[in-house]
Amino acid sequence: MDDFGLPPLKRRKVDLDMSPLIDMVFILLIFFVVTSTFTRETGVEITKPQAQSAAMLEKENILIAITREGTIHINERQVDMAAMKDILSQIIQRNPDREAVLIADKASQTGMLVQVMDACNVSGVKKVSIAALAQ
Repeated sequence: MDDFGLPPLKRRKVDLDMSPLIDMVFILLIFFVVTSTFTRETGVEITKPQAQSAAMLEKENILIAITREGTIHINERQVDMAAMKDILSQIIQRNPDREAVLIADKASQTGMLVQVMDACNVSGVKKVSIAALAQ
């Protein structure tokens, strides 16, 4: 059907080029990955006690967490005492200079902390520190 003798209108197909959008998203992703800092933690929520003599440690350490419930965590995995000794022995065999940092919840039992310190010493860890918040 002619509309007043005019030729039919040709509809233009509209395309959106997604390449610039994908490029921007990729650049933003790279920016955030490069500028973010990654810290290695124990994977459990611990409330550290405060201490006036607390200081930052420089080297990469073995982080051992003790929760208020008495569970032990190394590298975001819950372990028992025997498994902890095996893991510590393996780490010390690969790198004898590694130090252990115990991150015990302030509501955890002192007996568990002593057992973990003893296991560190038996496994060959030369230096064991206890994490605290600086006042």
